[in-house]
Amino acid sequence: MREIYRADLHSFGVAAFDILNPGTTWMSNWHTVLLAAKLQECVEGLCQRLIITLPRRHLKSHFASIVLPAFILGHNPAAGIICVSYAQDLSDKLARDCRNLMQSSLYQDIFPTRISSEKSSVSEFETTGRGYRLATSIGGVLTGRGADFLVIDDPMKPSDASSEIRRRSVTEWFDGTLLSRLNSKDSGCIIIVMQRVHEEDLVGHVVGRDGDR
Repeated sequence: MREIYRADLHSFGVAAFDILNPGTTWMSNWHTVLLAAKLQECVEGLCQRLIITLPRRHLKSHFASIVLPAFILGHNPAAGIICVSYAQDLSDKLARDCRNLMQSSLYQDIFPTRISSEKSSVSEFETTGRGYRLATSIGGVLTGRGADFLVIDDPMKPSDASSEIRRRSVTEWFDGTLLSRLNSKDSGCIIIVMQRVHEEDLVGHVVGRDGDR
């Protein structure tokens, strides 16, 4: 099973769910297989721009913000990952789960990657290979930081969707701050995972601007 978990993100994600949610039964469904397959294409360099839209409670954060960064760093301990959510406490919660997963005996039996003792905080932890996972929120300061993967997970609360000012603040920060953080515009990967909350939310903004690119 170790080789299966190492090679297949979905299988690894199911095993990770059992570690992070003891006593909770995994409910298999076709959408998690497809979700994991698309995220794995990003890991393998086959996809640089990915949008996933799902309602709440469909495991999108489990796979995109917890399992994916751990999987990436497992295969490439030098990778840089920035994960963004609408609030810092949510970002920290997802980062904590990712860190706990990477410190689990299962993970350490699958991957040689280890978290560095020099930098292992919730908001940012590094590997001994100098890769990292940085957790921040919409509007957060990223001066001087770069990444190979940008994961935007629920950038807006549904209760804020009716506010044009709030919607604009998300799209302007995405355009003006976050996009410039990619280490490579050609090979860097941007993943947006969210439930649709408005026609002019971040997904609407990106699709309207970039079309099919």
